Order: sequence, then structure tokens, then C-alpha cells
Amino acid sequence: MKNFSLLILGIILGVVAASFYYNSNDVGAPTEQLPPKPYGYITSETAKKLDEAYNERYNIINDSLFKDPKEEDNRSSWYKLQAIEEYLAYTKYEAKQGGYTLDGLRLYLGAYPDSKEGRGLTTMFFVPTGYKTVSDGSIFSLQGGGKDLPGFGGLNLGSQGTPPGANYPQ
Repeated sequence: MKNFSLLILGIILGVVAASFYYNSNDVGAPTEQLPPKPYGYITSETAKKLDEAYNERYNIINDSLFKDPKEEDNRSSWYKLQAIEEYLAYTKYEAKQGGYTLDGLRLYLGAYPDSKEGRGLTTMFFVPTGYKTVSDGSIFSLQGGGKDLPGFGGLNLGSQGTPPGANYPQ
């Protein structure tokens, strides 16, 4: 009976020690691993500096084109994450079908044409970039990318800032 009691006590102590060991390894540990920062990542402080450096240019454009104080040009554009993901999926498929490899997006500044309702506001739109796909065995497969894909559609119609001329952050 004495040996059986020692066996039970040993099992209990083993379970308690094992639970402390496994739980201590999880304390404070994140559930997901932080992905690496993407190329070109900037801090919010850098974003503020870039935004402030644009103030003079924005004011020159806005003051020369928009005389009515009620009207002000766009300074930012917001896109729903779902719209960007859908655009990427659609454009990847479209590029592949056209014999291209999508390697990025280029963001352009544009403006809507003036109309009876008023001056056309600034907009920002994405266009796909990439290169013509060649066979993997070709020595020409190492082409430079980043060129706008000819004839491919872009992504526009993001929402303007509130108000349109608001600085970063909104």
C-alpha cells in the first residue's frame, strides 16, 4: 500500500510540474508571429513629416484652382481593404490570362474633368505593373518589372478624406 501511495503521489507531482512547465512557456508569448516589415514601411512620425512637407504644394494648387472657400481639393483617398484584395485577385488572373506576371501596383495622381457642377477634384488610382511572362527555362526570364501593363484596368473611386483637405492623420 505504501508503494501504491508513492506511485500516486509521483504521478500527481509529475502532472503539476509538467503543467507549470508548459504554461510558463506560453506566458506573454504572442499567438501569431509578427511578419517582417515590408519594404518601404514608414513610421507614423515619418508619415506626418511627409504630409507636412506637402502642405505648401497643396496650398498652391488648392488656392489657385479652388477660389470658393466652401470647395477644397482632395488630399487623400481611402480604399476599402476588400476592394483592394478583389482588385489584386482580378488583376492577377487578368495578367496571367494575358501572358503577364503581375509584380506590383503603381499609384497615380489624377483629376476628374471640370464640369457644370464645379472643378474636377484630385483622385488617386492604382494601375497594375509587371512583365511579359516567358518560359522558366529561358535566359530572358529575368526581366525587370514595374512597368505599367498595357491595356489593363486600374482601381479608382476611393473615398475622399473628411474634409477633403484634411492632413494626416484623419
